Amino acid sequence: MFRLETDRALIESFRSPDRRVIEMPEGVTFPLFVRDYLAWTETSGARVYLVFAAPGSRKPIGIIFRRDTSDSGLGSRICDWCHSTGSSSEVGLLTTDVNSKRRVGVCLCMDLRCKEKLEDAADRSGRLPRQALEQLRERMFRFAHEALGIEAQPAA
Repeated sequence: MFRLETDRALIESFRSPDRRVIEMPEGVTFPLFVRDYLAWTETSGARVYLVFAAPGSRKPIGIIFRRDTSDSGLGSRICDWCHSTGSSSEVGLLTTDVNSKRRVGVCLCMDLRCKEKLEDAADRSGRLPRQALEQLRERMFRFAHEALGIEAQPAA
């Protein structure tokens, strides 16, 4: 869990080059307490924003993904983070810039609603979702670290 005091703190969770294209989520008031992560889609639908904290950290990490629109739309897919399946309109390639010359992508829920899917699956099976949500945040951080070189900062 982490707390964002102001909209400036939310913006600063993103990497410097990404800050110029942020569209703030609607209806968010500060201070904002975030239990697992915060995700929203820009009004055009082109970008999906993610803010989370690495396991053992309270410093938020922001990533801006672009939705891949060159998809054929055939078949079903599985989200690399929550392992939910869906059509290409539900699960697909989200990409982000590593730098000005390189992009990386990962197959994810297009709206990043992994948390809701994991909670629903836990409810239906009579389990608590906490362990699945911890694993989800670990996968998020693994992507941020391995693909983007983002380091975790320990909780103060």
